[in-house]
Amino acid sequence: MIRGIDVSAYQSSFETDGLAFVFVKATEGRSYINPRQTAQAKQARDAGCVVGFYHFLWPGNIKAQAEYFVEECVSKGRDLLAVDWEWTGENTRASNAEKDAFLREVKRLRPTHRVLLYCNRDFWLNHDDTSFAGDGLWIADYTTAGKPRIKADWRFHQYTDRPLDKNLGDFSSESALRSWANSA
Repeated sequence: MIRGIDVSAYQSSFETDGLAFVFVKATEGRSYINPRQTAQAKQARDAGCVVGFYHFLWPGNIKAQAEYFVEECVSKGRDLLAVDWEWTGENTRASNAEKDAFLREVKRLRPTHRVLLYCNRDFWLNHDDTSFAGDGLWIADYTTAGKPRIKADWRFHQYTDRPLDKNLGDFSSESALRSWANSA
């Protein structure tokens, strides 16, 4: 397993020592852009990390949200792209059909990128009814690192949010992750 983190505008700084990957929040809905994403992605790239970006999904306007995400995130080459599917601040959520449509639209717009689904264990077990995760599942379950309590195959496991979101990647090495990312 390899180590990584995910960051948003809340993290003004972070350490990259020992990390193989960093996911950066890029956008949310159709109006929010992380003002720190460029600097955060640069820091991760400068440290030699694989970089990914994620979009916090709101219900409605799915095609427009996918377009907004790919246009406003500062992705390069074959960076990883993910959708964050969970409850919004207004206690709403995108439907399964909307989640699936978003993943498919991002893949259509960026066919050379791996496109992932991020969700927590509750969403995966109690809200998802399609098991569609694009090119891979990034599961949040705050338990023993690398042992999320699900039966599905997963690529990334967010196992804690203290002091920041820490993740493991189910890859033998950073090189294996790069190879997977480049084979989309």
